[in-house]
Amino acid sequence: MRQRFSSQPELHVLPIERVQLPLHSRDELPPILAGLQWLWSTPLLKAEIFAILEAQVLHGKRATGRTGMDLWHILVFGVVRLGLSADWDRLEYLANYDQLLRQILGVASEPWGAHARLFNHQTLRDNVALLDEVVLKEINARIAAASRQVFAPTGGPLPPLELKTDSYVLETDVHFPTDLNLLFDCGRKSLDLIEKFQDRYGYEFDGWRKLKDWRRRFKAAERVASQTKRSGGKDQEKRLLAAVSEYLAVARPLSQKIAASLLSLCSEETELHHWDQLAYFQVGLDKQIDLVERRLLQGQTIPAVEKTHSYFEPHTEWISKGKLHPNVELGHRVLATFDQNQILQDYDTPSGVDVAQSVPVVDRLLGRYGPGAIASVSFDKGFTCAGDRELLELFIPMVVMPKRGKKNSVEMAAEGTKQFVALRHAHSAVESGVNALEHHGLNRCLDVGLEGFQRYVGYGVLAYNLHRIGREIQACQRRAEAEQVRLE
Repeated sequence: MRQRFSSQPELHVLPIERVQLPLHSRDELPPILAGLQWLWSTPLLKAEIFAILEAQVLHGKRATGRTGMDLWHILVFGVVRLGLSADWDRLEYLANYDQLLRQILGVASEPWGAHARLFNHQTLRDNVALLDEVVLKEINARIAAASRQVFAPTGGPLPPLELKTDSYVLETDVHFPTDLNLLFDCGRKSLDLIEKFQDRYGYEFDGWRKLKDWRRRFKAAERVASQTKRSGGKDQEKRLLAAVSEYLAVARPLSQKIAASLLSLCSEETELHHWDQLAYFQVGLDKQIDLVERRLLQGQTIPAVEKTHSYFEPHTEWISKGKLHPNVELGHRVLATFDQNQILQDYDTPSGVDVAQSVPVVDRLLGRYGPGAIASVSFDKGFTCAGDRELLELFIPMVVMPKRGKKNSVEMAAEGTKQFVALRHAHSAVESGVNALEHHGLNRCLDVGLEGFQRYVGYGVLAYNLHRIGREIQACQRRAEAEQVRLE
């Protein structure tokens, strides 16, 4: 049975709230740990977050059995991984050998001690994945709300929020797709799975005695076709038709052999998951053969709805935001709303365009804080919609949503006021927040699947906010330290 945190800590383990963190280190880990320490030392916030974690991780489970990883440890590991943009190997090293991190975890700082707790690679992977997008959004909302006390003047009221909203593309871990290399992906992965079936189950399929030769011929044909497509030179179109025809001459019988193997596996006792994987890539192989033939041999234009951008991350979107570089991005939009303290107050991964997102963003924040708590909200021209702006102005005193295109005299006067111009200029600060998110792991998602993508975003936002809070806390401590030195 999991627990929030060990209720009987060892005598030689320092309480988390008393851990001394370095104030003058320029590394990113101490501010993140300071943010986690602040969370632990804020009783009401800590109780709320642990209640959310228990509802997710312990739901439907008995209060008996083997003790799993503490809920506090799961949260810390997820934050540190994204905060440092670390891979699992580095996280395993830090979990077992970094003294400060182990103190914040509440375990013995010397991993070589007689009763010291160690964390292995797979345990970290399995436990960090227990939280989903909904839970992480709830946790982020509570931390963002509580962070206002950190930045508020001492003893003064909380200032109203001045919000800035923008979107950027978080890329998935895929290569740039072409019809030729997607065809190769499906064939290569199918051959890998056939080989795995042979190794794991000892099956000998008819026609796969020369599996290595199939792999070699398939790869050679793909390479020739791709190089011919990229290069120029004399008779390039004619050479391309010949190379693609040869490529398809290898791919078609390969697909037929894989289909026959799938039928033979139906009578064997194989795991359904492995059979489904092979069937998935075989269907993709047939689809790509058809697309390559239609586009490169017949000269057809393929509709966007028929295209697949990745067979490993099929949820990947092809996004063109009109930028010069990069002109195309592969991933999903992340919609981020920052306040005047650069705390990310709201985020989402919408599937629609920016122009449809302004009302949902403000609706979520009004439901959380109420109309009186928001002084202004600013967007760029990509969000511009006259109807949405008029609706938002009913609830928020100042809505900055510059109009695209030519303006009439009334619109020019409205956008020329001193407050509008000041807030529009301040909106550019959102770019620094987006850049900071990208440095907290949210540049390229390394987790698999749409669910993993959304979880990755949630941990990244959580790490960013705690890092920002920790920096502010440590800045206050440095000022107090300098003042103490001055008085002495």
